[in-house]
Amino acid sequence: MKKVIYALILPLVVVGGLVFANRKINNKASKTPTPKPLSAAESQAELKKWEASPDGIKYTKWVASSEGKKVFAGVAKIRKNISDYTNMEAVVTSLSLPPGSRLGFGVMARINGDDYIVRFEPEESQLEQLRSLKVNDKIIIRSRYVSVAPKYSYPIISGEYVERDGKVIFKRVPPKGRC
Repeated sequence: MKKVIYALILPLVVVGGLVFANRKINNKASKTPTPKPLSAAESQAELKKWEASPDGIKYTKWVASSEGKKVFAGVAKIRKNISDYTNMEAVVTSLSLPPGSRLGFGVMARINGDDYIVRFEPEESQLEQLRSLKVNDKIIIRSRYVSVAPKYSYPIISGEYVERDGKVIFKRVPPKGRC
């Protein structure tokens, strides 16, 4: 029995030794250099180039439109709460996002008289509690990020913390390996 085990282990050790002996240690720097950051002048030139593109022209027109101004006014109303990461009282107005939305799971909520899209990146264990939300539920939201997109008529809040009736129903879990 011992001879059979030794006969099986010996080739494994030999092959393992050969594999490790033939490995090349690559301590050289990567062949593709990392792009150096753009200077202020180069950055301005890239911005001007983008603004002249069809997408840039479309975005500029949207920002100047009444709809774009309304969205940016909504962002301005909550900017202090976002930067200070303080509570915002909200009322859930819809359990679905606007038609054609590609933001994942989220709800529509009214904060200080304006409507916002509140999107979440929940884990499976958190979905049940978020799905328990109903229209007209009063919730407390905290977020560090708000964005806009010409596709939507509302500012987009990335929900990081949601509380209902004094109970936390959602708290963003940071992705593993990142902040």
